[in-house]
Amino acid sequence: MPYIPRIQRPRLDAFKTLLKEIEVSLTAGELNYLISSLVHAWLQKKEKIGYAEMNEVMGVLECMKLELYRQVISPYEDKKKNDNGSVSNLDDNSFDHMR
Repeated sequence: MPYIPRIQRPRLDAFKTLLKEIEVSLTAGELNYLISSLVHAWLQKKEKIGYAEMNEVMGVLECMKLELYRQVISPYEDKKKNDNGSVSNLDDNSFDHMR
């Protein structure tokens, strides 16, 4: 969950400041590299890297993905559906047509 207490954020916001200072548009591959580098650095700080640590980081990445979808992508998709119309009546979230 990215919603950490505000008091903890300034220490971590230095990374965002650094990205702004670079003033470069990142490709998807470069963004993947940056995220992978952070994950690798985080894992390397652990006393050991075993299943639990790898499972923990996979959970973080999965939750990041789901929260991005929930907060950013889903509202965008809803807007586009409203702008352009549904694919079919299955999009209306009504299960009256289901058996």
